[in-house]
Amino acid sequence: MTVRARPRTLFAALAAVAVAIGAAVVTSAPASAHGSVTDPPTRNYRCWEVWGSDHLNQNMKNVDPMCWGAYQHDPNAMWNWNGLYRENVGGRHEAVIPNGQLCSGGRTFSPRYDYLDTPGPWVAKNVPTKFQLTLTDGAKHGADYLRIYVSKPGYDPTTEALGWDDITLVKETGRYPTTGLYQTDVDLTGYSGRAVLFTIWQASHLDQPYYLCSDINIGGTSTPTPTVTPTPTVTPTPTVTPTPTVTPTPTVTPTQSPTPTPTHTSGPGTCTATVKVVNSWSNGFVGEVTVKAGSSAITGWHTAIGGTTVQQAWSATLSAANTLTSVDWNSKLAAGASTTAGFIGSGNGQGVSAVSCGTH
Repeated sequence: MTVRARPRTLFAALAAVAVAIGAAVVTSAPASAHGSVTDPPTRNYRCWEVWGSDHLNQNMKNVDPMCWGAYQHDPNAMWNWNGLYRENVGGRHEAVIPNGQLCSGGRTFSPRYDYLDTPGPWVAKNVPTKFQLTLTDGAKHGADYLRIYVSKPGYDPTTEALGWDDITLVKETGRYPTTGLYQTDVDLTGYSGRAVLFTIWQASHLDQPYYLCSDINIGGTSTPTPTVTPTPTVTPTPTVTPTPTVTPTPTVTPTQSPTPTPTHTSGPGTCTATVKVVNSWSNGFVGEVTVKAGSSAITGWHTAIGGTTVQQAWSATLSAANTLTSVDWNSKLAAGASTTAGFIGSGNGQGVSAVSCGTH
């Protein structure tokens, strides 16, 4: 079920007001009432956390296109990241919330949260198979329970809005007192790769359930890395110096073997990069690159993509020669940790690869 973004008139008007009012709008924080899952972050909480103080930045369009679309649709979805709830549901969640509208709580306060149902490359947080979920409740409502679901294998959040038939209940907690911080361990053993974690928080003070979608990447990588034979000749590229000297590119003839996910290491202990094709059509595709730190921590990374022309990227900055460079929030990786970035490339994705991975 595809959800289209609404026209940009509201966003344009709000942007104009924000420019006129200046820092007063940018620094205003959402009310402390209510709450949301903050780790792994919900879609609108993450957009507010990353872009809230910089929401007029035009780079968001390329770096983080789903947050860009959400801000255009209705910025209040981010300013009110803690208000995505309904009232008087009586526990009939599946009867009240239609398929395809789980992430917006059945279009609650429409049109405020409607865009959160939109399929697309929402940025996902890397999580291990066992991790701790944190729900932050500024109003200290307490909880009758948290119900935690995960999307089923094969579900693709980039092409389909989340429905009840796409999720499996993995945990239901007991009650929480009004402490304002509700945490629980989540075990996703048997699941891997890109998924949506869907949490229902039943607040205790009223019949007030919250419906919360968090994008996750279970295990830190969404595809196994095949054994790489084609890339030995590409070791000159670690010195990814200024782009004017684009002479290394002719050596990208190793596209003779169309394996889509080769890995390239830039020296011992630096980083590796792996590319996979997420979705494709006749003359383009969505790709995902996973960058993994080596035996020591890194504070910035860049990777060059071969076998295609990169037209757009998110969770990374795109520069000449198909190079993706880390942004502030995903540049620091501990030893062995990984992060992902996405891009749109030309062609059908055959032969696409990460031809280098370097640090800076």
